[in-house]
Amino acid sequence: MICAQEAHWQLQLARVLVVPTGEAPHKAIEQDPGREARHELCRLAFGGDERFELSRLEIDRPGPSYTVDTLRELRERREDDELFFIVGGDEARSLADWREPEQLLSLATLAVAARDRDRREQVGAAIAGLSGSERVRFFTMPPIGISSTIVRERVAAGRPIRYIVPEAVAEYIESAALYRQGVAA
Repeated sequence: MICAQEAHWQLQLARVLVVPTGEAPHKAIEQDPGREARHELCRLAFGGDERFELSRLEIDRPGPSYTVDTLRELRERREDDELFFIVGGDEARSLADWREPEQLLSLATLAVAARDRDRREQVGAAIAGLSGSERVRFFTMPPIGISSTIVRERVAAGRPIRYIVPEAVAEYIESAALYRQGVAA
């Protein structure tokens, strides 16, 4: 949420489209709550904030969710919009290994959250050989030590997540018993 907010503000985006993953193509999501639960978590997290729009694009599409396919579909639906694909520095450094990375860069500007100059240089070096690599825009992220993995681990361990995630998200996780696998009753 902080990343989306910072990209919106620093890059002066009209709106940020939040696209929950349908089916991750390369790795299983630990204790995956399922497509609909991921969509609901995003709705609860971003709902009511005009800066953000929630999409069902990947949730409703069967099969693996490849970013390039999502961007193609968005380009068809929103041909007049300038698209930015927002990622963290780690994801940006691995872009060359993604499905059709040069096509991805032709469909959208890569908006990279990078905390310092060294990471920006690492991203630049990692994608330098790709056509379209000049379409990268960086924005800064405040240092935060919270990730989705940490939230899932805290829930599984029975530890509180209040103030780490929005209250509505914490309530949904509790009521739907998400990520509780392995917790003693």
